[in-house]
Amino acid sequence: MSKEVETKNGSIVISDNVISFIAGMASMGTYGLVGMASQSLIDGIAQILKWENVGKGVEVQVDEDGANIKLYVIVSYGTKISVVAQNIIDRVSYSLKEKCGLTVKNIEI
Repeated sequence: MSKEVETKNGSIVISDNVISFIAGMASMGTYGLVGMASQSLIDGIAQILKWENVGKGVEVQVDEDGANIKLYVIVSYGTKISVVAQNIIDRVSYSLKEKCGLTVKNIEI
């Protein structure tokens, strides 16, 4: 389901693909993150997605209350996963609120 925003000039529909791309790009700027992983691990080996495909590492479900987001990430060796995860959550929540006006209910990493 897409996000629809009403303005004085009409309505704007933001697709799930755009929301996925914004969330992926926001998370890519986080220290300790190597890259986004593909959602489907066919042979059990994670593939690092290039920046133009970062939306494929994000699963979005939007309803009237907000969005639930799942991020598939690859974290750098030697970094504290909990700190990297919290930074990703903060960046993605802020970016989606500022760019789409979308409230994020839950982010799973």
